Amino acid sequence: MTMNKNYYAILMAGGVGSRFWPVSTTDFPKQFHDMLGSGETLIQKTFSRLSKLIPAENILILTNEKYNDLVLEQLPMVKQEQVLLEPAMRNTAPCILYASLKIQKQNPDAVMVVAPSDHWIEDEDAFVNNLQQCFDFCQNNDALMTLGIHPTFPNTGFGYIEFETRSEAELSEAKSDVNAIKKVNQFREKPDYETAKHFLEQGNFLWNGGIFIWSAKSIITAFEKFQPQMNNLFLQGIESYNTSAEKDFINKNYANAENISIDYAVMEKANNVFVLPATFDWNDLGTWGQLHEKLDKDEQNNAVVNATVILENASNNIIRAEGKKLVIVDGLDDFIIVDKDDVLLIYPKGKEQDIKRITAMANSL
Repeated sequence: MTMNKNYYAILMAGGVGSRFWPVSTTDFPKQFHDMLGSGETLIQKTFSRLSKLIPAENILILTNEKYNDLVLEQLPMVKQEQVLLEPAMRNTAPCILYASLKIQKQNPDAVMVVAPSDHWIEDEDAFVNNLQQCFDFCQNNDALMTLGIHPTFPNTGFGYIEFETRSEAELSEAKSDVNAIKKVNQFREKPDYETAKHFLEQGNFLWNGGIFIWSAKSIITAFEKFQPQMNNLFLQGIESYNTSAEKDFINKNYANAENISIDYAVMEKANNVFVLPATFDWNDLGTWGQLHEKLDKDEQNNAVVNATVILENASNNIIRAEGKKLVIVDGLDDFIIVDKDDVLLIYPKGKEQDIKRITAMANSL
């Protein structure tokens, strides 16, 4: 099968994944770990999924300069010029604009997907089909698209996408017709529990999975309109993009870009936003608890990665060690047990949101 040379991907691989401490650290974040015990790291899985539809040489990896070696080591098919290094930590808008200008200069007909490097997607064929549908739509329309995830419970950790329906009949039709691309009414911030329950009852709300699809032309037009200052900053370097002068320009200017997400910068302001409800099962693997959901478990609902275990009176735990270390647990329910180098974490799963805070304390010791 010949790949479409107008298809591009921007793989976001700059995050730190601090809630997966002590495995995920600033020096070696979670996207470079085999979190699922599958034999492949998360970034390797994501790259291979995207390359089913997109030529491998058209997949750009956006990351922090300190992860350059990790990227090249884990993705040996990637050339250095495909790795875009952020000299400063900024949110998603600046790096997406930078990559989009670079791609458009190379190919004015480009359509692209922007995808996080650390998500878990079960049915890769469904993912590829959804992506193809979005590419087709964006090739023919001036559209900013996103893949929405059907909510399975009132999650307060995700933003939501509210799509347009004008009547009860249309709503029931919209819910049943998953293949229909829908116009987005608005993006909604992470809700509290009651609001999230209300969203689910209404039926026209999807989780914002952070996967975006658009043509280079459409996204750059949107930046011109809604972020003229940022657009002008990166346009100053247009002569240097895809040449040896690019790195120098980026190193000098990148830090001057505003620290703002693509959602705030563009998606919440634009009125040509569309969503396709995804037909694949998705998990953003943000916490040990979300990882526990996705792993194989024993009769007592314990999930084990890279450990040899003797478990008695133990249930609902996630246990991870290095090199098949023997871990013996008796009398623990709903705990995270992680042994990594010189750190042992034994922590209630219900308090996993505090791991960020603990990590900061541990780093200061």
